[in-house]
Amino acid sequence: MRRALLLAPAWGWLLLFVAAPAGILVAIALAEPDAGLPPFRLAWSAQGFGTLAADAFYLEAVLSALRVAALTAMLCLLLAYPMAMAIARAAPRRRLVLLALVMLPFWTGFLLRVGAWIGLLRDEGWINGVLRRLGLTEAPLPLLYTEGAMLLGMVHAYLPFAVLPLFAGLLRLDPALVEAAEDLGARPFTAFRTVTLPATLPAAVAAFLLVFIPAAGEFVIPELMGPPEAQLVGRVLWQEFFQSRDWPVAAALAVALLVLLILPIRLFQRMEARR
Repeated sequence: MRRALLLAPAWGWLLLFVAAPAGILVAIALAEPDAGLPPFRLAWSAQGFGTLAADAFYLEAVLSALRVAALTAMLCLLLAYPMAMAIARAAPRRRLVLLALVMLPFWTGFLLRVGAWIGLLRDEGWINGVLRRLGLTEAPLPLLYTEGAMLLGMVHAYLPFAVLPLFAGLLRLDPALVEAAEDLGARPFTAFRTVTLPATLPAAVAAFLLVFIPAAGEFVIPELMGPPEAQLVGRVLWQEFFQSRDWPVAAALAVALLVLLILPIRLFQRMEARR
């Protein structure tokens, strides 16, 4: 009885803020479009999912979002591993300072950080200004509104989500294992590949998922920094909800994305259960 009382707030929170919104989303996905307010009529219809299956535009948006999210997660892992290793090997008193520096971007507004990158990358921004003063270019380079700028903004936004789980995994790694590999003649990269990487693989998978899942539905950064032709899921959802006002199709697309993102989580859980 005591355990049930202790778990009741958590279950209530999950039901109210997770299960209930998901149920409402599924109900809208199974509704029919309507000209009134709200722009749908509750019904048992698969019209929204049928539209998704019939139009390749939505499939391309999902695949583009998954590709950009995977690239973002991989780049975050490549940057996060050396950062997490440096923090884990630092003196205990310095770790808190280094972790605070990693979390520092979260202490400022998200839109302010995106706006700062826009100021740096635009045609009259600081980067093009420095390049022109150095004589490296005469015309401004098209840095903003490109896929590179979009990836840069997303990596900057989600990098802490990769650093923290990797740092936790590296703290559990016995440094004597790495030292033994190096004493036996292994180069630093070989020691990392044969000792550090296998030992921290669950943390790396968790870091990948923590970046991949929110990046797959990102809307703000692709809209403000990405190319106009980058029709990712976030953009398409916004267009369907607020421009086309086809809520059943938008909800069906959101449900489809949610199901796709549940699959890697279940695979990670099975991997952990086997371990």
